[in-house]
Amino acid sequence: MERTFRVGRWRVEPDLNRMKCGRRTVSMEPKVAEVLAFLARHPGEVLGRERILGAVWPGVHVGGEVLRYSISELRKAFGDDARNPRVIETIPRRGYRLIAGVSGGGPSPGGSIAVLAFSDMSAARDQEYFCDGIAEEIIGNLVRIRRLRVAPRTSSFAFKGRSEDARAIGRDLGVDHVLDGSVRREGDRVRIAVQLIRSEDGTTLWSERFDRRFEDIFAVQDEIARSVAAALEIALSPRESLAIGRAPTTDPEAYDFYLRGRQFYYQYRRRGIEFALTMFTRAVEIDGAFVRAWAGMADCASFLYMYAGNHERHRRQAEAMSRRALELDPDSAQAHASRGVACALGEDYAEAEEELETATELDPGLFEAWYFYARVSFARGDLAKTVRMYEKAMEVNPHDYQAPLLAAQVYEDLGDADRAREARERGVRVAESRLRLNPDDSRALYMGANAWAALGERERGLEWARQALAIDPDEPMVLYNVACVQALAGRCDDALDSLERAVRSGLHQKGWLEHDSNLAPLRRSPRYRKLVRGLHC
Repeated sequence: MERTFRVGRWRVEPDLNRMKCGRRTVSMEPKVAEVLAFLARHPGEVLGRERILGAVWPGVHVGGEVLRYSISELRKAFGDDARNPRVIETIPRRGYRLIAGVSGGGPSPGGSIAVLAFSDMSAARDQEYFCDGIAEEIIGNLVRIRRLRVAPRTSSFAFKGRSEDARAIGRDLGVDHVLDGSVRREGDRVRIAVQLIRSEDGTTLWSERFDRRFEDIFAVQDEIARSVAAALEIALSPRESLAIGRAPTTDPEAYDFYLRGRQFYYQYRRRGIEFALTMFTRAVEIDGAFVRAWAGMADCASFLYMYAGNHERHRRQAEAMSRRALELDPDSAQAHASRGVACALGEDYAEAEEELETATELDPGLFEAWYFYARVSFARGDLAKTVRMYEKAMEVNPHDYQAPLLAAQVYEDLGDADRAREARERGVRVAESRLRLNPDDSRALYMGANAWAALGERERGLEWARQALAIDPDEPMVLYNVACVQALAGRCDDALDSLERAVRSGLHQKGWLEHDSNLAPLRRSPRYRKLVRGLHC
């Protein structure tokens, strides 16, 4: 049975993110539904903001604006008035309380799980890409189970290489269970050991060791997901069972190339993206119906167009590859997201938003869909929608530093200095956490550097910028963002040097130079004006 309850005349179905009153049905975002469910478990009780945030976003630092947005959305859904409330009352300086009648009982929390990056136990220790891919595939299977909340890949993979036990990790991620595992691959044999641990007390609920041929890897991943559901006493619906059993490709060799490509893609560097494109292309050459590989190729081409020269051939590749992915599987969220980004490159923003909207509906947990939806909304000049999309991206993946750091500039443009500062402070905290385990992440360094400079910590910002340059001295995006930091810090000659090097390295985004507020201190310089005149796109 679905968990349902009533608030006044409304029947609330939190598992379906909706509520009904007569013939009227109102859909809610998942976290908004969770806020309502938590209020309904404590009817009439004044609940402090920190208590609600801790229950709905456990182990995650989110600002009060996220809760204010959720309450506002609930009031819109109920047709409630904050000044004369009938459903949710604001208690000044204390919190909120649900004053409407609740019947049927408040819903009990559902199960939640984090899948950690699997350890590489192979003799040569050269299978990290394969271990990550298996864990990522299991995450993909588990998110198809409606009653199970699954921590996003970036959040759970942030603990790679750390020695914390499952209980501590579970507390940090705010999940009830942790799935840990190891992989040993030798020739055409694969041995996978997994264990499901309860975060509360460290009890192992289920464990298994699979010793199979490499060609059976999809069956193993399927079996692990079903075993987790069984251990958590979750009965799979026929639709969920079918979705879990659907393998991404029929060819193990194509799958291996795809996993190698994903490892390169997550580097977010031009050279890594070029390697990823090669791997995805080989996967498609082996299996021409491999939808994820086609979408991956489109994403690589889009990245190269945006950040490595603005070459028209990359835009055309992104267009063709994303279209092919959609033709192969119209129900693929990844394909729709890739298509949305490709459409944005050609400035067809209406279609881009439509594709990204579809991607978020098909997979509300797909971070990239929300993130690029925000980028497209910004390009269209809809700043209010931009921050909503960035906030959704932050909700889906609280361990990402990009969304809060980019949202900060939009908050500032909207005149909300407090939220801008809060977003920057959150972003640099996440970036620092990322850099402790990945000190070569130049993107975290240069984006964090910009935030430090905007927060008044100019010397720290310049130091992070220098570190980013030391890692990737010829990367156009590094050079451009370092120029922004230098300009904010008043180092105008250094900023112009970095901009000129960025253009020589392949950056040709004329619009960025003309409109980026970070570069305002350079606008009166003859060197700057000459540089802009030399760009043609």
